Amino acid sequence: MQAVLTFPDFSPELFSISLFGFDFALRWYALAYIAGILIAWRLGIAALRRPGLWPGDTPPLTAQQLEDLLTWIILGVILGGRLGFVLFYQPAYYLANPAEILMVWQGGMSFHGGLLGVVIASWIYALRHNIPKLSLADLVAHAVPPGLLLGRLSNFINAELWGRPSDVPWAFVFPGPAAQNCPDVVGLCARHPSQLYEAAMEGLILGVVLLWLVYRRGAFKMPGFVVGMFLSGYGLARFLVEFVRQPDAQFISPGNPLGLAWHVGGYGLTMGQILCLPMLALGLWLIFSAKSRARQVPAL
Repeated sequence: MQAVLTFPDFSPELFSISLFGFDFALRWYALAYIAGILIAWRLGIAALRRPGLWPGDTPPLTAQQLEDLLTWIILGVILGGRLGFVLFYQPAYYLANPAEILMVWQGGMSFHGGLLGVVIASWIYALRHNIPKLSLADLVAHAVPPGLLLGRLSNFINAELWGRPSDVPWAFVFPGPAAQNCPDVVGLCARHPSQLYEAAMEGLILGVVLLWLVYRRGAFKMPGFVVGMFLSGYGLARFLVEFVRQPDAQFISPGNPLGLAWHVGGYGLTMGQILCLPMLALGLWLIFSAKSRARQVPAL
């Protein structure tokens, strides 16, 4: 008999209260967003308080400017994440139901869309305040992984975004009819805990590497290097996890059981992998460009 792990009896809500006929609840996913933003803010403040980390021993912005930037970033995450989900994953549905596009409480956010939202918001803020764009990008990028870690753990607690069916010893039997809809499986359907894979790779490992580069290897001295490492590191991690992650239902069909967004002869890429390819390319280009500029700076 296959050895599987029973999914813990988690509630997606920490607590809920009823006031004046309305129910209000604090969900794990909302808490992950809040905690991730607060941790990113504290990491940013800590880095700005160490001038020696930066080119010319001068931080690219002040602590007050970073606090102002947070408002822009929050808007970028929410609007970009939602619009990215609409455009990348369910454009036909939302074209037919445009009134639901901004109904974020119904679920549906895209990391790649949120990333684009943060890039656009940060770029506009940097232009308005004459802040070095690559150094600002490095500052933001090095503080993102803790939020990714918490977000993926919340996905696990919510029993969502699970992996493909598997017989590995650490496979989980996730609750719900959707998770148990495995045509080729007899009995309970166990799946890869792909949320935990992403939490470890995109959050913990990538976060430790970036902090080590910043505080031990002086990576901020090469503008663009840290954000390049973040983009390429996340892109590679997500690309690999997509091999065991269950694709969105709209991509699955009788002739395409793997849910590939692009395929030829049964081989292809998921939508997540397609979106990761430009991240990988841009990240590698930023890394090599930063190292090239650093070699051209004459030694004092």
